[in-house]
Amino acid sequence: MRSRQYGPDDLTPPWRRRAPVPELPADPGLVVEEVSTGFCGAVIRCDKTAVTLEDRFGSHRDFPLLPAGFLHEGEVVTLVRPRPRAARAAGPARTASGSLAVPGARARVARAGRIYVEGRHDAELVEKVWGDDLRVEGVVVEYLAGIDDLPAVVRAFGPSPEARLGVLVDHLVPGSKESRIAASIEDPNVLVVGHPFIDIWAAVKPSSVGIPAWPEVPRGQDWKTGVCRALGWPEHTGAAWQRILGRVRGFRDLDPGLLGPVEHLIDHVTVGGPGGPGA
Repeated sequence: MRSRQYGPDDLTPPWRRRAPVPELPADPGLVVEEVSTGFCGAVIRCDKTAVTLEDRFGSHRDFPLLPAGFLHEGEVVTLVRPRPRAARAAGPARTASGSLAVPGARARVARAGRIYVEGRHDAELVEKVWGDDLRVEGVVVEYLAGIDDLPAVVRAFGPSPEARLGVLVDHLVPGSKESRIAASIEDPNVLVVGHPFIDIWAAVKPSSVGIPAWPEVPRGQDWKTGVCRALGWPEHTGAAWQRILGRVRGFRDLDPGLLGPVEHLIDHVTVGGPGGPGA
């Protein structure tokens, strides 16, 4: 006879008790596998009832947040909606870039000037850290598919004192192809600056990502894929980038080698022109 003082599991031998399934916040970039279908992908978004995953081919699928519904690194987990960070009582005093926040500020009508970056990841990182500042200043950031055709891009843009152009270049070091292309641009209304990193991923501090250092990738191997292999991550560069970007909270998570160039570009395109401090 079972005593009423004990629950059903209290008299069960420990080796027969079922371990509770851990809960895991569905943070963007988290790579999981849905148990019933085997679909593996990175978390793109999550609401109260469902999560959207993106696989390595860019396909999206929605799955309900069922108990024990996913595998993470081989372990069964229950995905839950990420918990929002506690809001500060007086609101943020500064933006993610470290600038003083402007309470209640509305986005300015876009300037004629632009900032161009090389790729989508560059644009997403700039938006995450400097997005508030850019909207207040009315600066639009667009990304290119590399800078091999930069001279033609500049001519098509038609820069002027009222429409300045700033360009952020990856791996802008002496003697590189990028440095030769940048040197060919002589228009005073165009500013080309760069950072020393082979890819924008490496502009995020390793400590912010939770790794000791960015791996050395052999020459001739795709750098992003090589990083994933060296770190033991799934070879899904889109998911890896979401994982990295999710660790960035503000300018302190970035190497100073990127901070200065981006600030310089914002200053360049906001001087002069409608609404600029030099107008």
